[in-house]
Amino acid sequence: MTPPVLFERNDDGIATITLNRPDTRNAISDLDLIDALIERLEEADKDIATRVVILTGAGPAFSSGGNLKTMDQPGGLADDLPAQTRRNYRAGIQRIPLVMEALEVPVVAAVNGPAIGAGCDLALMCDLRICSENARFAESFVKVGIVPGDGGAWLLPRVVGFSKACEMALTGDPISAQEALACGLVSRVVPGDALTGAAQSLARRIAVNPPHVVRMTKRLLREAGQVSLATLLELSAAKQALAHATSDHKEAISAMREKREPNFTGS
Repeated sequence: MTPPVLFERNDDGIATITLNRPDTRNAISDLDLIDALIERLEEADKDIATRVVILTGAGPAFSSGGNLKTMDQPGGLADDLPAQTRRNYRAGIQRIPLVMEALEVPVVAAVNGPAIGAGCDLALMCDLRICSENARFAESFVKVGIVPGDGGAWLLPRVVGFSKACEMALTGDPISAQEALACGLVSRVVPGDALTGAAQSLARRIAVNPPHVVRMTKRLLREAGQVSLATLLELSAAKQALAHATSDHKEAISAMREKREPNFTGS
């Protein structure tokens, strides 16, 4: 049976997770895919040898979001009883943003094609986003008569600002790769055949740095949007104490003094 998610890691410590349901344009509402994606993300996060994760999609799409063909079928998200629908969302697709928010390992979304609805939100859950010229993004829940059920109303304004988030969510209209670049949804647009190389290059630029410090820095950036300055300074001081005690910090100082490239080992 074809696995719903593919996982590989190279010698640079860069893991690639690929949504592997091209027949559904990598819809992410089915439980087996949700379970597999979460398992792979948590596996990468637990292993300090994994320095960066790249998330992408197989085939021409990044993700079409919810699988409309199965959403209202037995075992799908929607149920005749509203209370059960609520439980289905909480036990299903809503687990993804909670796991993504808790990760320490940086995640780069390499958006290879359309990212629609929950697919758009999946890209927003990542820390960095680059896309191909073929990509387009849509917070399109309103077009099918539902609200963003996977955290999109929390994620989108934090990335593109409140006004642009309202425009995208209330119209449901798609935006192009260049529009996504202009509003800060992605940081770079590249030709389709260059996306894999660009994602790997970006990941390598992160992976060469001390892995514990990279993970702690990511956590500080994540927490910064939710806590007061005083709280963030306290968190920063605590993490700085840990950073100063690492061998990688000592290696960085030695390399600077000796005018050589550092070799960070994660110790």
